[in-house]
Amino acid sequence: MQEFNFQEFLPLAIEFVKNHALMMMAWLVLFVMTIYYFYKEATRKYQVIENDEAIRLMNTQDAVVVDLRSMEEFDRGHIVGSVNIVPQDIKDNNLGKLDKNKAVPVIVVDQLGENGVNTGKSAELLTKEGFTQVYLLKEGIAGWNGANLPLVNKHKK
Repeated sequence: MQEFNFQEFLPLAIEFVKNHALMMMAWLVLFVMTIYYFYKEATRKYQVIENDEAIRLMNTQDAVVVDLRSMEEFDRGHIVGSVNIVPQDIKDNNLGKLDKNKAVPVIVVDQLGENGVNTGKSAELLTKEGFTQVYLLKEGIAGWNGANLPLVNKHKK
C-alpha cells in the first residue's frame, strides 16, 4: 500500500481546481446550501408531524389546528375543529381567539404541508409569539385527504 504524499497531491489539486473552476464553484455552493439546510433544520422551533401524531395530539391534548388556506378552500373541506387564519393575520399578530391557546399544541396546516409556501414561516412566527408547542402537518390537507381522513365540508347539507 502506497503512502499518501501531500506534497505531490497539492499541485495536482490546484491544477484540477484551475481547470474545473465552474464545477468547483457549483460544489462549493452545494456544500454551503447543505450546511445551511441542516442548520435551519436543527434550529427550528417547531416539529413536522405525520397524520397519526396530529390525531393523537387532537384527541389527547386538545390540539388546535390552524388552517392557513383561503376561506374558499377551507369551506370546501377542513379538519374538524380547525381554525381558519391566513398567513398575513399571523404575520400581523392578528390571532383572535387563537392567542389564548399558547400553552396547547397548535398544528399548522395548508394544502401541501411542509412543502407549502407559508407553513414553515407561519409556524416560526407562532413560536416567536409565544406558542410553546407548534407542529406542522407534514403533507397538509392533501396528505390528510389522501389518507381518507375526515374533512368537514361547509357546503354539504
